[in-house]
Amino acid sequence: MTLTIQKIPFFRPLLVLCLLAGLAGAGSYRLLRGQTAAPSSPVLIARGAGTSILEGGTGAPDFQPVITNVAFHVESTDGAITGDFECLALAPRKSSGAISGEFTNNVMYVTGTVQEAKVQGDKIVLTGDSDCTGIGAGSNVPFTVQIQKGGPGATVVLRAGNPQQTFREILTSGNFEIAAVQ
Repeated sequence: MTLTIQKIPFFRPLLVLCLLAGLAGAGSYRLLRGQTAAPSSPVLIARGAGTSILEGGTGAPDFQPVITNVAFHVESTDGAITGDFECLALAPRKSSGAISGEFTNNVMYVTGTVQEAKVQGDKIVLTGDSDCTGIGAGSNVPFTVQIQKGGPGATVVLRAGNPQQTFREILTSGNFEIAAVQ
């Protein structure tokens, strides 16, 4: 006895219909999820860290020195800017005597999320929102920082706090990198 399978006339159109439905479903899933292509890798715009000194320290009449630790990184992924900015300002607890050279008093801390970055030659301007402690304490405080590319001698100009104040700093150790704009 031989078994013969007869061709069923509606099988081929049914197969085509199933394949088309599967492709449409896969495409709809990607469309609904907002994914038309795999996200690209982050592109570094700028990064750096170092120690700086605040020009003029605390200002007149005391002129106490202020040392800052600055760190930042900024990237672009599919045109979206992401990054962080940190600045911790330390001053001596006493203006004279044996401990006047110990920078242990936290006078200000700015921790911010970068929302915009503009490269201008050898400088970058970062803007965003921050949380501040010490001088200018507040939450969701706007900040702007202009950072010059380079090592010791490079500059940082930070505008932060509530109310906003301008802090001019000179890098004494570390390095700030800014990628070439293409």
